[in-house]
Amino acid sequence: MKKLIALLSAALFCSAAATAQDLIVRRDSSRVEAKVTEISPETVRYKRFSNPDGPTYVLPTAQIDRIRYANGEIERFVPAARLVPATPVTPATPATPATPATPATPATPATPATPATTPATSVPATAEYVVRRYEIGEYYERDGIRGVVCMLTDDGTHGMIISLDEIYLPWCADAKSDLKKIGADAHDDGRLNMQTVARHIEAGGGSWSDFPAFEWCRAKGEGWYLPSIDELLVIGHNFNGGSRMSFNRKARNRFNDALADHGGKRLNRLVYYFSSTEHDAASAYTSHTAIEPPYMESIAKNTKFLVRAVRRF
Repeated sequence: MKKLIALLSAALFCSAAATAQDLIVRRDSSRVEAKVTEISPETVRYKRFSNPDGPTYVLPTAQIDRIRYANGEIERFVPAARLVPATPVTPATPATPATPATPATPATPATPATPATTPATSVPATAEYVVRRYEIGEYYERDGIRGVVCMLTDDGTHGMIISLDEIYLPWCADAKSDLKKIGADAHDDGRLNMQTVARHIEAGGGSWSDFPAFEWCRAKGEGWYLPSIDELLVIGHNFNGGSRMSFNRKARNRFNDALADHGGKRLNRLVYYFSSTEHDAASAYTSHTAIEPPYMESIAKNTKFLVRAVRRF
């Protein structure tokens, strides 16, 4: 299982290594070869090009002069205008005496003018910092995406979330006599099975309603999908604290409380969940979250069983 988790972790951002690099030029002229992943008015998030599977770094835009993207496009970052204090008035020169015998009283020097505005505080040249780390069973919410963390990379900065809700649906809506194998046989990445279903629909003139479990996950928005069987197995192990060798009430409660406290539904330990991985023409693999084996069973595609969606982050 450790090998499986390592493989899943490595797959999270393997595509980044295959792309050309972006170049971040900072205001101090230092350069960072990177793959920019997100830009906001305040920060730029990126991965080092030499370590695409490593942590995500963040730089304030105030520290960046420009970014040259892989396609040659250059984006410049204009620093915020800074207020400059007014120049103090030079004291007046004392008046020249009227006669050598009776010097005139020197004129009082003018009081220097108060600066018009307090200088703006400059952005400190802080070092780049790493995005926060998550824990299994932690509630996740960002940019409107909500779920509970069910899988993590080794550094804890990326992983997978599971949907707050669940539903009973069939894998496929075909009648028993019409069931056929469509090639959704990826065991370690449900996104590949979603792509297979999409190609099957396009080639055969069908619709997503022919695959209710997939359709429900897809309707949640970009990035959501029906997990593969290996992903379901890892979720089950993580739900139980990383092992099913003993009962871990604390780990389960942390996970289920995060679901319930945010309007979701606790994971059902007594019912199997559909994966996106086919077993054969008539059945697909399923798994449950209890500690009792067997952890994997093949069940008829047109039977209603529980469905949860997952999403990488």
